[in-house]
Amino acid sequence: MTEPIRVLHVFGRLDTGGAETMIMNVYRNIDRSKVQFDFIVHTKEKCDFDGEVKHLGGKIHRIQQYIGRNHFQYKKAWHNFFRQHPEYNIIHGHMRSTAAIYLKIAKQYGLTTIAHSHSTSSGSGFSAIAKNILQYPIRYISDYFFACSENAGKWLFGKQILRSNKFFIVKNTIDSKSFVFNKLVRLKKRKEFNIEDKFVIGHIGRFSYPKNHMFLLDIFKEIHKENENAILMLVGDGELRQQIERKIIDLNLLDNVIFTGVRSDVPELLQAMDVFVFPSLYEGLGIVTIEAQAAGVPCIVADTIPKEAYVTDLIKPICLKESAIIWAENILKYTNKFKRRNTYEEIKNSGYDILETTKWLQDFYMGSETNYD
Repeated sequence: MTEPIRVLHVFGRLDTGGAETMIMNVYRNIDRSKVQFDFIVHTKEKCDFDGEVKHLGGKIHRIQQYIGRNHFQYKKAWHNFFRQHPEYNIIHGHMRSTAAIYLKIAKQYGLTTIAHSHSTSSGSGFSAIAKNILQYPIRYISDYFFACSENAGKWLFGKQILRSNKFFIVKNTIDSKSFVFNKLVRLKKRKEFNIEDKFVIGHIGRFSYPKNHMFLLDIFKEIHKENENAILMLVGDGELRQQIERKIIDLNLLDNVIFTGVRSDVPELLQAMDVFVFPSLYEGLGIVTIEAQAAGVPCIVADTIPKEAYVTDLIKPICLKESAIIWAENILKYTNKFKRRNTYEEIKNSGYDILETTKWLQDFYMGSETNYD
């Protein structure tokens, strides 16, 4: 029996972020007798998807985190890795900050290289400047270039790459059937959190700077002034959790905010929400907005969200420069019962269902000529 092609995916961590979730969605659906995924992460800590990867037959390798002063040790670690693992023919890099380093080394060992852009910004401050400098050479190194949206591709690779036959938009697809609205699931999940009669505003995302949780709390404060029955459900975790908790206490909202932590039942949690709010400072796509629309949830999002995410009429953008009061007014319009609907066909027809992307990627990895038309 022919061994499957082993594709090495590179991440910082293998947690429930948008890029990681998208690749895991593909991994669950790909024909693993033909293509198998392995991962290399830049942490010694256990990650959210470690157990599932091993269950699906994948391997997780670990490499030291890049901190600048260990530049030569980092390069040496990659050389050692490829010498010890000649089984890999393809490397798919999602961690962009050091991609110019590890993709260049991978090419020296004969691997086909893919750079994948999932964002449109490195953030702000010195670390962002350093990342931008480090990642600029990617456009001259990688064999192929993937992006979740045109803006994400343009930002990381430049306009010239976008015009080449080496660039592909790979949509951050979802298992849309698992998100289809189900009233019984909604009632069950709301009962679990004791929010049967509440107006539930939801957010899903890592507790990090780009997700703009501080502004989200300002918005919720204005909502709560008008509707004391409102609840904010925060799904996720991250480095800003303590700051977020402190602000909730300062705003006297402790009894009105639910922290769910990182969850594996996101489709069910979306059923429980009345409005999904997503005021991100920047996003490559914002896959969770696709998931929310798939669950039939009205979405109030920042105008930073790429137009590729607008796949139903459930999504409404608001300028981030608008006040928290304006945001709250738009959200409060959904206080009265909003009639949910099945959006499966809309999601599928927009190309965001997982099966289509999985087939495309499988063919690409296997060298199908249909990918190079």
